[in-house]
Amino acid sequence: MKAYVLDGIGQLNQREYVLRDLQPGEALVQVAAAGICGSDLPRIFETGTYHFPTIPGHEFAGVVKELYADADEEMLRQWMGKRVAVFPLIPCRTCRSCANHQYEMCSNYNYLGSRTDGGFAEYCIVPVWNLLQLPDEVSFAQAAMMEPAAVALHAIRRGGLHPDHPETGIGKRVLVMGLGTIGGLIAQWLSQCGVTELTATGHHAPQEELMHRYANENYRFINTNQTAWTDDENTYDLIFDCINDSESVQQALRYVKPGGQIVAVGNPKKDLTLQKDIYWKLLRKQVYMTGTWNSSFSHDSNDDWQILLRYLQAQKLHPQALITHRLPFVQLPKGLEIMRLREEFYNKIMIDLTVCS
Repeated sequence: MKAYVLDGIGQLNQREYVLRDLQPGEALVQVAAAGICGSDLPRIFETGTYHFPTIPGHEFAGVVKELYADADEEMLRQWMGKRVAVFPLIPCRTCRSCANHQYEMCSNYNYLGSRTDGGFAEYCIVPVWNLLQLPDEVSFAQAAMMEPAAVALHAIRRGGLHPDHPETGIGKRVLVMGLGTIGGLIAQWLSQCGVTELTATGHHAPQEELMHRYANENYRFINTNQTAWTDDENTYDLIFDCINDSESVQQALRYVKPGGQIVAVGNPKKDLTLQKDIYWKLLRKQVYMTGTWNSSFSHDSNDDWQILLRYLQAQKLHPQALITHRLPFVQLPKGLEIMRLREEFYNKIMIDLTVCS
C-alpha cells in the first residue's frame, strides 16, 4: 500500500509500505479521510514518534476491508464492509483506570499515529474494539472530525456542562481562549449547553464568522491581533484555555471569577511559569482548575463518542464547517506546509483518500 512513513525526524516519505498480518481482535480499515492535527507537526518535524518508521495520523475514518483470521460469522457480519470512525487511543484494559472504564487515562496505552502506525496511509490496522460504526447520515469527513469533536466535548463535560442538559449552561459567562479547531468545536458544544454569554479569542476574522454561523451569532469575538483585551478581572464563571502558555494561564487566573473554574485544554509547547501575584489569585479566588485529556470511549451510550454521534445524526453539531482545506492524498505534504508556514488562514486540513489527485 501507499503510505506516508516517518523514517526519522523531518523525514516523512510517501512510499510503498507492507503492513504486518492481522492479529486476533484486529481489523484492516481502508482509510477514506484523515485530518491533520496540530500535534502532528511537532511529531513529524521536531520530536519524532516513539519509534521509526511510523505512519502518523490519528484523526481518520474509513471502511473495514478485512478481519483477523479466526473472526466468527457474527463478527464478520457486524463489521465487514462497514463504514467506521476510529478511536485512536488503544488502552491496555488491565490498569486501574481501565478497570474503572476511564480508558482515556490508561497507564499503558498504545496510540495510532504516534506509538503505532496510523491513518496517513491507504490502510490502517485497528483493534475492533476501537471502531465505531457510522450511520449513513455521517460523512467520512465528519467522521474524521469526530476525534477533535469528542475531545472538545470531553472538555465541556470536565467543565460541568452537558449538551443533553442545557440548563447546565444557563446564566454562565464563559471564555474560550484560542479559537482553533478545538476552541471552535467547544464553542459549538457550548451553544448546545445553553450558554448564551460567550467571549472567544482568536487571531483570524474567519474564526469569528464560523463561530457566529455554527455556534451562536451573538457570541463575542476578540481578534487579539487587532484589539487590546480590556475585560475586567473576575468576569467569567468558566474559562477554557485552549492555548496553555504562561500568558494564557495568567490571563485565565485574572479573568476567572472567585470560585470559578478553568479547564486547561491546550497542549503546552514549552515550560510554563507563573508570577507570584498571579499564583495568589489561584489561592485567594479558590479557583477550581482542572485538566482534560483525550475523550471517553467505552461503547457506553453516555461516552463522548456516542453522544457526539447522536448530535451528528441530528445535525446539531457541524465539525465539518471547520474544514478549510480538502486535499487529495498526494498533497498531504502541502497540507503540512500550509500549517508550518502559517501564510494563509487554515483551521482543519482534511486529506481525502477517495480521490487520486
